[in-house]
Amino acid sequence: MSPDLRVRLGDVELANPIMTAAGCAGAGRELAQFFDVARIGAVVTKSVMLEPRAGWPAPRMAETPSGMLSAIGLQGPGIDVFLQRDLPWLLSRGGRAVVSVAGGGSAEYAELAGRLSEAPGVSVIEVNLSSPNLADRGRHFTDDPAAAAEAVRAVRSGARSDIPVFAKLSPDVPDLVGLAGACVEAGADGLSMINTVRGMSIDTATMRPAVAGGMGGVSGPAIRPIAVACVYEVHAALPDVPIIGMGGVRTGSDALEFVLAGASAVAVGTVIFHDPSACVRILREFEEALGEHGVARVSDLVGAAHRPMGAALGR
Repeated sequence: MSPDLRVRLGDVELANPIMTAAGCAGAGRELAQFFDVARIGAVVTKSVMLEPRAGWPAPRMAETPSGMLSAIGLQGPGIDVFLQRDLPWLLSRGGRAVVSVAGGGSAEYAELAGRLSEAPGVSVIEVNLSSPNLADRGRHFTDDPAAAAEAVRAVRSGARSDIPVFAKLSPDVPDLVGLAGACVEAGADGLSMINTVRGMSIDTATMRPAVAGGMGGVSGPAIRPIAVACVYEVHAALPDVPIIGMGGVRTGSDALEFVLAGASAVAVGTVIFHDPSACVRILREFEEALGEHGVARVSDLVGAAHRPMGAALGR
């Protein structure tokens, strides 16, 4: 028998745990020519803001060893276009929508959550806490647990009670567990981690930074051990809080590693840029891996690496 791939993110059930990562697939339209977006658990949208935003100038991306450096600058068309064009398209294809939001302050986050709550078909709201806090000299919300909690509280207060709110965390903080706890206490139903890792690349031919923003975020296989450690650590501290794990997932085995560390679902990002059908391939490989281990339900494996030897598979 095929394993039961259903997973829960708060009160929402997904058919399987594989989804896209925010910023890597728009709202799914770019991937539709390669696979049916309804086949994966959900599409996590590019971060949506209240107003259109041009983002950083080019170049915005550069290849790095075993990964990619990006400095996009939250470019996007704004909430109005998203609600009128992007969300209806995704829902018309049978996709599940996890909507990432970014704001410059609590009022913006609350308004975004309210606008999304008025629209049908939003399964989860993911709070991008790497957005610059305009009230605090542009520091990212994730840099300060109190600011992060304030942003999460604003989204939770603006969102319908039946829409789970997940806080997306950066590893570039001194106390990730403390930050996660502050977000949960503020009303987050779950956590997404990790966001990109701060990094830089310099073009030795031009002797200038490789991306126009100077610094950027590193993603891809290079950061997977960091991401797995973060998920493992936070799950150990907050075992009842669902986690969407991400960071360098390329194969079904990589996805399984995140689940064993404590993730209920797994987001696929950087690999999509050179293998746009990666999500369905990874889903197939993941299901095959569960079958090889004789696992009946994926939910039985969440956090299994924390259990004593012999108990990992629930035997």
